[in-house]
Amino acid sequence: MGLRELKRERTRRLIADKAFELFTDHGFGRTTVEQIAAAAEVGPSTLYRYFPTKETLVLEFVEDCLMDAVAWFREQPPVDLPDGLQAVIERVLEELERNPDRVRAVYEMADQTPSVSAHLQELIWRFREELTEELVRRLSGPDPQLVEFTAALSAGSAMNIIETVVRMWVDNPDGIDVKELAHRAMSLLRGGGIPLPAAPSDNAIHGP
Repeated sequence: MGLRELKRERTRRLIADKAFELFTDHGFGRTTVEQIAAAAEVGPSTLYRYFPTKETLVLEFVEDCLMDAVAWFREQPPVDLPDGLQAVIERVLEELERNPDRVRAVYEMADQTPSVSAHLQELIWRFREELTEELVRRLSGPDPQLVEFTAALSAGSAMNIIETVVRMWVDNPDGIDVKELAHRAMSLLRGGGIPLPAAPSDNAIHGP
């Protein structure tokens, strides 16, 4: 990362951190863009270049965790489907676990603010689509539609595990081990307790 990119990333991080402090102290609805810009010592126009809406400021941390996991997965060598999904799930959860207070605050704002909840759902859907695209690239089979179908179901399973683990963690902050819960979910996937699509094959298409 060059000096200019590093400076931009620091500015982006500062704006997001100051925004979250204000959201936590005063509430999402009572915090203005002008207040956030002043706290970060930038102009409103600069803030909008980094974050087009207040909702994107709330979800910046979660978005980074999700999208960075997909970007990381794209760089990994070929692996079996369950191993790949487990790696993505664990990477997302490890990043979220680094800042539990922020994750819980995001979910509280989403529960209280319809626009934040809607943007969170859009972000979750984008993660599923990007993970699906990467799985399609990695899977093989004679029928492209079946490959895409399998990839989409698998991406959905991964996101469902992440959402379920995080929601239980948010609701039970002192009684949940995130990694243990994720491992338990993957054990269910691998053992058939939660159906996981198999990679496409000729037999799956044409039968024995």
